[in-house]
Amino acid sequence: MQPPDVKMQTIERDHRGDIVGRWQDLDYLLLRGGPLAGPGFEPGEDTKRLLMDVMHVLVVGAGGLGCELLKDLSMSGFKKIDVIDMDTIDLSNLNRQFLFRTHDIGKPKAIIAAERVMERVEGVVVTPHYCRIEDKPDDWYEQFHIIIMGLDSLEARSYMNAVACSFLRFEADGTPDQSTIKPMIDGGTEGWKGHARVILPGVTPCFQCTMWLFPPQTTFPLCTLAETPRNAAHCIEYAHLIQWGNERGDEEFDADEPDHLKWVYENALRRAEAFGIEGVTYSHTMGVVKNIIPAIPSTNAIIAGQCAIEAFKMATMCAKGMDNFMMYNGADGVYTHTVAYEMDPDCPICSPGVAMEVPKESTLSDFIDAVVDKFKDRVALPSISTSNGTNLYMRGVLEEATRDNLTRKMSVLIGEDQGGGEKLEGLIIVNDKKLKGPLRVRLTLT
Repeated sequence: MQPPDVKMQTIERDHRGDIVGRWQDLDYLLLRGGPLAGPGFEPGEDTKRLLMDVMHVLVVGAGGLGCELLKDLSMSGFKKIDVIDMDTIDLSNLNRQFLFRTHDIGKPKAIIAAERVMERVEGVVVTPHYCRIEDKPDDWYEQFHIIIMGLDSLEARSYMNAVACSFLRFEADGTPDQSTIKPMIDGGTEGWKGHARVILPGVTPCFQCTMWLFPPQTTFPLCTLAETPRNAAHCIEYAHLIQWGNERGDEEFDADEPDHLKWVYENALRRAEAFGIEGVTYSHTMGVVKNIIPAIPSTNAIIAGQCAIEAFKMATMCAKGMDNFMMYNGADGVYTHTVAYEMDPDCPICSPGVAMEVPKESTLSDFIDAVVDKFKDRVALPSISTSNGTNLYMRGVLEEATRDNLTRKMSVLIGEDQGGGEKLEGLIIVNDKKLKGPLRVRLTLT
């Protein structure tokens, strides 16, 4: 029996290969002006082409927030997206990381997320990177126009913040060189709470400027863990903090290593049984050790949506960007608040110079000791130069040529550098292997 004649519908496509009308909603925003447009916005096809064909975005993290971000960005016109994540898919991820399926368990999140998005959104190219963010050289991050973070740890955020700020350069008057600003958008969720923020290094506060926003990590007294555990978390932390060191002290604990987590879980379970405590599960062990707070899918969706909107505005200037931090709380009703936080003028990561005073009689060696003491978490073996490039003391092959300066007074070195005559102030550049970029010090001799 012959099938009935079926007229095939012709799909009309535009010059870019997209189905005609596919991006109609974007056209309303990009092809016409309006009272809410941002500074410098030029409506037209060129702006739409810039968004779709030029803008290159990096999503850091392919978890609950990252999956939402990839979906939102790809459906907002971004067609060149990279995603980086070091984790593999776990069963516990499936309730909120909607790009993954049961048969994906054990596979890299970044790779599977990229495949799923490209299957569903025609024309978008998502390039996955299954590795640690530290595995990529700093200059690799420089290729992206916008970096969007969907991370779950302060350490990872601080690292990415330092990388982005390391590209920042300043003019002679201390204003940031606009061409060196690497825009970042940071999203974070914690149960029913979340935040989205815009970071323009040198213009808005960077992540380091507002570290005080984050509460201290929950800790337990060691005596409680060792002698009188009262709940499952106490048993888990005992195995993690005490028992690991006693039995495997020669091996560094890695919370991202499944075998290490399994060891902690099994020992915590035995301790809980000995004290008649219930509630020790592998999932709870992972949550305690990695300080994971249960994620709420709706919170991820709201925060990712806000981050994607800010990326869209940043790429097209069709509307003024957020200034500069938005918090969300969905625990009791829905509450949001936007606030403009201020930069820390002495931030060692993004400021034009950290203020520092040393006695007028200090030698260069004394100054180096003071720098190491003040920035001991960031500086170990610094090289010192002036803002115009004069090397005062350099490690490595130039050390012998600059070693004599160690015993000279800073007042003389700065005075000679600035055209003769003793100067009491100067801008000093500090470089160290531990630093992502040069540390600028506004030195005052008192």
